[in-house]
Amino acid sequence: MINKHNIKPTLIVISGPTATGKSALSVEMARRLDTDIISADSRQIYSGIPIVTAVPTEEERRGVKHHLMEVLPLDAYYSASEFERDALQITRRLLEERGVAVACGGSMMYVDALCHGIDELPTVPHDIRSQLTDELSQNGSEWLVAELERLDPDYYNIVDKNNLKRVFHAVEIIRASGSTYTSLRTGQKKERDFNIVKILLEAERPILFDRINRRVDCMVEAGLEEEAHKVWPLRHLNSLNTVGLKEMFAWFEGSMTRAEAIERIKKNTRVYAKKQITWRKKDPSWIRLDIAHLDPARILNLI
Repeated sequence: MINKHNIKPTLIVISGPTATGKSALSVEMARRLDTDIISADSRQIYSGIPIVTAVPTEEERRGVKHHLMEVLPLDAYYSASEFERDALQITRRLLEERGVAVACGGSMMYVDALCHGIDELPTVPHDIRSQLTDELSQNGSEWLVAELERLDPDYYNIVDKNNLKRVFHAVEIIRASGSTYTSLRTGQKKERDFNIVKILLEAERPILFDRINRRVDCMVEAGLEEEAHKVWPLRHLNSLNTVGLKEMFAWFEGSMTRAEAIERIKKNTRVYAKKQITWRKKDPSWIRLDIAHLDPARILNLI
């Protein structure tokens, strides 16, 4: 079990597919270790959309302080490199004060940025980002994807073309640097000056998919429709390009019924969960735990 006074400072990272109970386990671990939680979720960092991003309620947080959660307005730009910078600063402060910290999230790039770092990329000038934002607004997402194919066909062939934030970031980096995004990606891992223990929550597919479906139903009951209506005028923002809102917006626009939108949210969330599983499949450094047999006390003994 962790002895905060006798070991190298340790960051405990809890990740896994959506709906596996990461938040609840993180709160329990943080309470037992008397420390804070660093959110590694690329959507929970924005304020104004707590239902669709499954932000833990104050009751669910049980008095544990959460960092990098609901701290940005919806129109703010934020990248994995900025997350690495901010999360590392908070992590090192907590490790100095407490000896241990907990990070929680399912955003794969954010988790990897904190644990292993990401490539050093040039800072994008405001005028380049602003111009590209205007062009995207005028020409649409298909134009943006085509622009990436024109500028960097190698990265175009491997990127998730439905992830407009990633496509946008690649294009702006290309414009800022004058080089292809592919040429700037080294994939080299950075060494951290603290221990990292990575815990991955897993579940059998039928169990996981049932939990996802029930979570979506709970989101709808909690007011997902009303939340989507509030941000509808801002639907062009990248922060709102997320499962749960895209389908609601499609219903508002008349391209599907309410029932179809809800079922599509469930389906798209299951697809996203599969991507999360695939992302972690080849990394042996994760301690893999089945959610059917979670015991916080035993987990502490694994660390």
